[in-house]
Amino acid sequence: MAVPRIDIEKLSPEERLQLIEDLWESLRARPETVPVTDGQRAELDQRLDALDRGEGRLVSWDEAKRQLRD
Repeated sequence: MAVPRIDIEKLSPEERLQLIEDLWESLRARPETVPVTDGQRAELDQRLDALDRGEGRLVSWDEAKRQLRD
């Protein structure tokens, strides 16, 4: 697949952010196309199993962001 050449340095911060958003949305539209390593798949499976057993702890997105910032 040919990727168009973009001189990132010539883009304004707003244009760069828009490019990031456009790229993210293109991936989000087809999540099954995003590669996941065997290790990532195993971790996801373990976490889902823990939730099924009632051992996981769910937090809101706001709480998750707060924890990441701390």
